[in-house]
This record gives sequence, C-alpha cells and structure tokens, in this order.
Amino acid sequence: MLTQSVQSLLNPTASTSSAGTASGLETLGKDDFLQLLVAKLSNQDPLDPVQDEDFAAQLAQYSSLEQLSNMNESLTQSIQWSYLLSQTISNTMATSLIGKTVRADSSSVVLETDGSADLAIDLDRAATELTITITNASGETVRTITVKGLDAGDHVINWDGANAGGGRCPSGVYTVTLSAVDGNGNTFIPSSVVEGTVSKVTYQDGVALLSINGQNIPLSSVIEVKEG
Repeated sequence: MLTQSVQSLLNPTASTSSAGTASGLETLGKDDFLQLLVAKLSNQDPLDPVQDEDFAAQLAQYSSLEQLSNMNESLTQSIQWSYLLSQTISNTMATSLIGKTVRADSSSVVLETDGSADLAIDLDRAATELTITITNASGETVRTITVKGLDAGDHVINWDGANAGGGRCPSGVYTVTLSAVDGNGNTFIPSSVVEGTVSKVTYQDGVALLSINGQNIPLSSVIEVKEG
C-alpha cells in the first residue's frame, strides 16, 4: 500500500480536500516526479515488482521532464538578459540625444505663463479643413481652432494661449486632438508631433524620457533626429 505522502502526490485534490487546506499541488515538477518514482519503488509489491521496461520508461519521462525544466529556466534567463541589454542600449542612446533636435509623436503641448504655444502637425495628405481641439488636464475643451486649405506635409499652428472666451488659459500641459477632411470629403486623423532640442534625459520605471520644450517624451516616440 502506498503511504499517505505518495497518495497526496498521486491525488493532490483529494488530499487537499481531506485536509481542508489549499496546500495541494497544482503542477507536478521534476522533484515531485522523482519523489513519486522513489516512493513507488519503495512501496511496490515484492510479488509483483516493476518490470524493467516500465522502469526504463519512467526514467525516460523523468529525464525529459528535467530537460524541459532546464530549458525553461535557460529561456527565462535569456529573456531577462535580453531585456536588460535592450534597456542599457536605449538608455545609452537617450543620453547621446542631449543637444540634438528631435521630432516625436506627441498629443500634448505645454503652455507657459506668458506667450503662445506652437502645435506641430504632420498631414499625410492635403486637408480642406483641419480641426484642432485643445483640452485641459480635466478633459474640458478650452479652445477649438479651425484651419482651412492645408497642403500635405508639416505645419505649425500657433495657439495664442487664449480660451474660447478670449481669456488667458493657465500654464500647464494640454492635450491636442486632431481631425481633418481631405479633398474627397473623407475624415482622417493627422499626426500631432513635437519638435525641439533635447535639454535633458530622465528615467522613470526604467524608461528614458527626453525633455523637449518642457515635455517629457518617451524615447520610443522619437521619429526623427537632426543635428542640434
């Protein structure tokens, strides 16, 4: 007869239910497999021992299980090292961009206490009408700007910092949403970009952030790098 520990390995659900705990095994690892194999051999019926071919098959299963376990461990370590290497390369590349002029995807713009803000827009086709919606941190629309007759390419639209009522918006970061209509009457979404010189690089949760025109832009958002 098998011991209680062996029965637990063979039927972890039943063992857990009888003990009233959540200590049952969810998966059978290589150590559990070996323990089960040894326990089975120790408790075999002397009058009906395990046949050689059965024992060899069980050893082969254990060997395969161990190889798979080692492969999984090696793969996990390889992925971790690849991630660290990628992070190191990205961080090194980010610092080399200080002083360079970069262009990056960005849906936000910084408005200072005084002055205006430039909204950089990339049109992949000509637009008969472009609508720019500017919202504050609370999601409230503070200004809507409409521009007509724009060719395909890069454009810079100046926002004077005024709200819909003509008053001055407070300084801060605002979100820019774009919508355009082409010559065929089809609506499309242009790209909102930011362009400026990288003044510094900061790191947040392992991600390199480039400081451009008062904004922190992820390195992954950069689409073009120019000489400073």
